[in-house]
Amino acid sequence: EVQLVESGGDLVEPGASLRLSCAASGFTFRDYYMGWFRQGPEKERTLVASVQVMDSPTYYAPFVQRRFTISRDNAKSTLHLQMSNLKPDDTAVYYCVASPTIILPSTPVSYWGQGTQVTVSS
Repeated sequence: EVQLVESGGDLVEPGASLRLSCAASGFTFRDYYMGWFRQGPEKERTLVASVQVMDSPTYYAPFVQRRFTISRDNAKSTLHLQMSNLKPDDTAVYYCVASPTIILPSTPVSYWGQGTQVTVSS
């Protein structure tokens, strides 16, 4: 059974930092591209960042503006998103995704997690 379990979401103030994590199981993690999508209230689902199999980022959304860093640990089958200088517009459910091929805004993905809520509010 494929599982992608996100954690780390929280309610924080603008300017704060958060580290999201995704624990993967049920597939060969080290052979898959990984990424993070997000969906804010009444907004479309948008790709935030993606990374190739050897921890080299393949995509960052323009709204990231160098504030976020995607990384993976193949030995632990985990994916991370380090977020800094969070803004209210970053409020969203963040989803971990996996694909056997590169993950870009227009490409499909094979597996989705259930998401973790990030809320940025003063």
